[in-house]
Amino acid sequence: MATQEKREGPRPIVPIIPATDDTVSRLVAQDYTPWYKKPNLRLLYLLFFPTCIGVEMTSGFDSSMMNGLQAVDSWDLFFHSPRSALLGLMSAMYSLGALVALPFVPLVTDGLGRRKTIIASSLVMIAGAVIQTTAHNFVQFILARFILGIGIPFAIVAASSLIGELSHPKERAILGSLFNSCYFIGAIVAAGATLGTFKMQSNWGWRIPSLLQVIPSALQVMFCFFLPESPRWLISKGRGEEAYGILAKYHAEGDHESELVKAEYVQIEKTLELEKETSRVGWMDLFRTSGMRKRLIVGSAVGLFTQWSGNGLTSYYLARILDNVGVTDNRTKNLVNLASTLWSFVNATALALTVSRFKRRTCYLICSISCLLVFAAWTAASARYSIDQGQAASKAVIAFIFLYSPAYNVAYNALTYTFLVEIFPFHVRAKGITIFQIFSRAAGFFNTFINPIGIKNAGWKYYLMYVIFLAFEVVFIYFLFPETSGRTLEELAFLYEEDEAKKVKERVEHDIKEGHTGPSTKHAIRDEDSLDKA
Repeated sequence: MATQEKREGPRPIVPIIPATDDTVSRLVAQDYTPWYKKPNLRLLYLLFFPTCIGVEMTSGFDSSMMNGLQAVDSWDLFFHSPRSALLGLMSAMYSLGALVALPFVPLVTDGLGRRKTIIASSLVMIAGAVIQTTAHNFVQFILARFILGIGIPFAIVAASSLIGELSHPKERAILGSLFNSCYFIGAIVAAGATLGTFKMQSNWGWRIPSLLQVIPSALQVMFCFFLPESPRWLISKGRGEEAYGILAKYHAEGDHESELVKAEYVQIEKTLELEKETSRVGWMDLFRTSGMRKRLIVGSAVGLFTQWSGNGLTSYYLARILDNVGVTDNRTKNLVNLASTLWSFVNATALALTVSRFKRRTCYLICSISCLLVFAAWTAASARYSIDQGQAASKAVIAFIFLYSPAYNVAYNALTYTFLVEIFPFHVRAKGITIFQIFSRAAGFFNTFINPIGIKNAGWKYYLMYVIFLAFEVVFIYFLFPETSGRTLEELAFLYEEDEAKKVKERVEHDIKEGHTGPSTKHAIRDEDSLDKA
């Protein structure tokens, strides 16, 4: 790759930027050029899709594939019609693998960097998908799902962090919201695959969908080599020149004199410095202060809420739910699975592109209340069917399944990782998202193992547990969720700590006035070839 001439480091900025703590926010608000008219930023966002944003395709593929395989006769025959606890174990091994891996996620993500972690975890998931495809018995199949589960949390934590830390501040919230909506791209492919193979008499009827699970991870491995590293991670490792060059290339189209880039660099650097002063960056740091404990409670709650809101029923056991309302034809089950997945993708994407403009707490309240109302109606319709086996009640259950999708996606899908990146400051971000993953995966393991048992033994009465928990979610969100919209990550770093926020403001003001921006006045910006390798 051709290199460009090295330029001198950024000249001191003249004090024309008002010295306030929201300098970056105001400079971003003054930028009226859309991202698609900025070649470097456009390339970055295009790279996000097969790499960072595409990580969720793996999760979506897995849940939809397990849903669809239950309506594939060759899979059902090969594994001797697993039901109840055995079926729950097959699905839950994915979450169990993630739980085992989670304590090591922050160490790897903060040590190797975001990009290398995505590559390494994707290779693990490719190995798991290959073992799953070649499974000759029940034990090998669940071992493969355990390996797949080990890989996914590393990729999710690294990718969600990288999106938040590398995106232009103007599009950060939208890209964070799109992260979860890509779950449904993988789910659509899996649902289409099982619909296309469910009539096959050979074992390839279930092996083909398993083999296709390699695709999302393979895309991440191939395209991550073209993706830059997180500027915040680079600065934290003393590689300020590279970080400044990346910010200039993608946030200012190569303009190293950009006031936005200089202000961003100062804000990131000073925030990281103060975080290091006030933190030992250990696991106990999450419990050390009142503000951190509040973040921990909210992050843990989000992990539980995203799994215990009833979504686990349709994600893994739609076929069994349809059995309970008189839908027993495998083709119909696969069609409903594909249709609901397509509908979920459409509304999740639309919501991801819009809800980030609104207040986070308000969206979470709308989401939880909507889920409560829809799920209560779904439970009532299921109860009615158990009484008279009427077609009207059966169709109502299917309708409520479709209505539930946008109700859930308003916040639990569209805002989850955006919100997590915002509430946890950089030095504990990987650990914070890992805590979220621990609660999410633990709840997911409980769901996937217990749900088939509950559906079989209690029928519609099992759904009452979710109705009660959804009511609790509404109350919890109303009283404890903070508002994070409209501010940069550095402005949110001390969301609960007013004194530290004032210190950051004073330091940023001082450095902007004095012109202390960029890695150093004597540093030269790395050439373009070096930046591409970063």
